[in-house]
Amino acid sequence: MKVDKPTLSQLYDCYGELLTQKQRDCFELWCNQDDTLAEIAELMGTSRQSVYDAVRRAEQQLLRFEEVTGCLARERRDRLAADRLQSLSDRLREAVPAELPELAGSLTALADSLR
Repeated sequence: MKVDKPTLSQLYDCYGELLTQKQRDCFELWCNQDDTLAEIAELMGTSRQSVYDAVRRAEQQLLRFEEVTGCLARERRDRLAADRLQSLSDRLREAVPAELPELAGSLTALADSLR
């Protein structure tokens, strides 16, 4: 599965410490510093193929870690829920009494979805 660099960077933030040092070094330069494979190879004194392999292995492992733990997916879900809670809270402050039961139902439904 092909994943964009911003998502890979987020996965790296979650799981980067689980990678080997070489994978971390290569991946950091490739993904977060936007260096080319050739630039990284020259910097590290190795071949472009070696850097490519390290980056691909790191990418595969990050995706596997996410598949198993779901850390990033959970974080995104929680952020959406927090945004929704904030929106409902804002509406609640401005609500007229007739709207309160609907807002209370929305808050309850959101709380249930988080459980």
